[in-house]
Amino acid sequence: MKNKYDVVVVGAGPAGSIAAKWVAESGLEVLVLEKDSDIGIPVRCAEGVGEIGLLAVLDEIRPAWVSQEIKGLCLIAPNDELVTFDNLPRGFVLNRKLFDFDLALMAAAAGAEIHTKAFVNGLMFENDYVAGVKFQAFGRNHEIRAKIVIGADGVESRVGRWAGLRHAFKMADVETCAQVTAANIDLDPDYCYLYFGEKRAPGGYVWAFPKGNRLYNIGLGIGGDRTNGGSAMSLLNAFLNHHFPSAPRLTTVVGGVPCAPPLKELAGNGVMLVGDAAHHSNPISGGGIARGMLAAKIAGQVAVAAIQKNDVSARVLNQYSKEWYQGEGKTHKLLYRIKEAIYHLTDHDLIVTARIMNQMPPEKRSVVSLFKSALVHKPGLIVDVIKAFA
Repeated sequence: MKNKYDVVVVGAGPAGSIAAKWVAESGLEVLVLEKDSDIGIPVRCAEGVGEIGLLAVLDEIRPAWVSQEIKGLCLIAPNDELVTFDNLPRGFVLNRKLFDFDLALMAAAAGAEIHTKAFVNGLMFENDYVAGVKFQAFGRNHEIRAKIVIGADGVESRVGRWAGLRHAFKMADVETCAQVTAANIDLDPDYCYLYFGEKRAPGGYVWAFPKGNRLYNIGLGIGGDRTNGGSAMSLLNAFLNHHFPSAPRLTTVVGGVPCAPPLKELAGNGVMLVGDAAHHSNPISGGGIARGMLAAKIAGQVAVAAIQKNDVSARVLNQYSKEWYQGEGKTHKLLYRIKEAIYHLTDHDLIVTARIMNQMPPEKRSVVSLFKSALVHKPGLIVDVIKAFA
């Protein structure tokens, strides 16, 4: 390992690997530091993603990455009324272990150096610029200098906090999540299932995403300020005991998902944030794989241009912020406004929405019609819905 690189990326998830790949392809020297011992493990994700989002960043979607192709969506209201949606863009449930590993391989093939079991525990500063990272690996302390540090270190991003980028959340903007991978589940594997209701998941929802061979990711997220009904894990156990009492549980993970407004600034002097570290998850669904990768692609391009200009100031690096907000950032703001409204829908509101949707012919049902029905008493948000989804 050298003691100086052009770029150090902290975190080897999809966003971190894509950022490293784009920088390395320009011929710059890139180091990726991942705290876990295996890239892609543990899987802290429901693994659902849309085809359109992936192809905005990647040239292909490899069959090995796909556990199950998704053809539709089933929403289950608090009274168990089911609404199906079949006219949706193509989606997948990924095998994140293989997916993340392959993205890291792409970065390595482009020339990035990658080290696992490397725990970043501080930043280096010089003249008000981030100038590198401090980390521990196998009992030894290291300091590595860099022209730019890219924080892809998740919702708890310490890189962002150390760099002084605003990173605090409102409690309502962090979903507390728990998930198991369960076997012997007899649902239609062509569909993802979302269950709603205050008793099931206050301020959130339960998901069941198929992974093939009767294997499902089943989890839930609850609003960070809606914990009176119990912890995410206790609520998930109650759901599983009721719906799938005999299903073996092969994995269990817990964590937080940002469902927050976007950060105003995604970069500072010598530092950039991508993925969950930059609040790039969809504030309604919590999904963040493709959005984080797209942000990382933009960040990588801007980082290369800044280094070539020999100017890594916040003024130059925030070209990344501008490009993000001109595209996905605008949609993110709309989604957050919609999220704040639907966060307060009652079980009665959800049941009425399900009834309205089931009165429509199946071919007329869409995400736009769903939110327009749910927000019928908030007409000011209908334009936002159309802009965000149509």
